[in-house]
Amino acid sequence: MVQATQLRPGMIIIHGGDLFRVTAVHHLTPGNKRGFMQTKMKNLRTGIGTEYKFRSEDRVDQAILDNRQMQYLYAEGDMHTFMDTENYEQMSLSADDIGDLLSFLLPNSIVGIEFHDGKPVGINPPSSVDLQVVDTEKSMKGATASASYKPAKLETGVTVQVPPFVQIGDKVRVDPTDGSYLERVK
Repeated sequence: MVQATQLRPGMIIIHGGDLFRVTAVHHLTPGNKRGFMQTKMKNLRTGIGTEYKFRSEDRVDQAILDNRQMQYLYAEGDMHTFMDTENYEQMSLSADDIGDLLSFLLPNSIVGIEFHDGKPVGINPPSSVDLQVVDTEKSMKGATASASYKPAKLETGVTVQVPPFVQIGDKVRVDPTDGSYLERVK
């Protein structure tokens, strides 16, 4: 059990008998009334998003998760196969289960998959991924890094904003949680 004021985005809690992933938290203290935590959550069983107000003094049941390192193997239609790096067991997850991280995964990538009661409930993305630029505009002469960013298509098909000096064939480091450019990899 954790206090409601300790809720953070990404946490998985048990609320009303179901598992929910907290997607947004906002602590509000209106005038002379008691504070509360306005949260947005996603039901992990149904996929439906909801909002809920927890009072600051409420206690919330945090789910106990088992985190296993798994290697992304391949995609077959809408299903994506992962292999446990310790016991070599394979399991498949749908594209809906993986979410936005799918556009940053290359075969053989290692990710952490969270399990609750033996069932996968989420993926911990790596802090950064290195991907090659396959298409972008030519750089303009005299452009600096502080100039406006340009779109670049990466080898997985996702498009991110990069500085003007990045060229086709360069490897860039990207944060998979929000798709932001971090740096060029040498």
